[in-house]
Amino acid sequence: MPKIKTLEEAFVHELSDIYSAEKQLTKALPKLAKASTNADLAAGFTTHLEETQGQIERIDQIVEGLGIKLKRIKCLAMEGLVAEGAETIEEIEKGPVRDVMLIAGAQKVEHYEIASYGALIAIADQLGYKDASKLLAETLAEEKATDEKLNGLAISDVNKAALSAAAEVEPAE
Repeated sequence: MPKIKTLEEAFVHELSDIYSAEKQLTKALPKLAKASTNADLAAGFTTHLEETQGQIERIDQIVEGLGIKLKRIKCLAMEGLVAEGAETIEEIEKGPVRDVMLIAGAQKVEHYEIASYGALIAIADQLGYKDASKLLAETLAEEKATDEKLNGLAISDVNKAALSAAAEVEPAE
């Protein structure tokens, strides 16, 4: 990590990191949608892909508005979360249990993004970057809403389907 000496440099670093995270996510979401057996979950991944593209556009607006240049860095946290998703797809048979694990992984992603955007808003506010803060808050609201949708889907449908599937597989005593 480069030496970060000012709050402005911290902002640029964190914005560069989440930009990389969002770019990685645009590649992962179609794979998650394809790997899902639950239609609502697959649709949710597709919808979030569209939202993520809008979130990248907001970061571009911030960069342009502030006249800053993003660093060419790779978000290692997102790289790890995407790798976990790929491992889930590879190692768990397609079906409701995989869907449960896809939701768990997606919620990890959302929580990482929620933390990142929250920190960025706090820094932007301190720096007086009102327009940037407003754009970041829009994205934060979307990330929180996605997390809530994932949680609701897990509770209302996917976890129950996985439990039923497990009951069908277990041998009778």
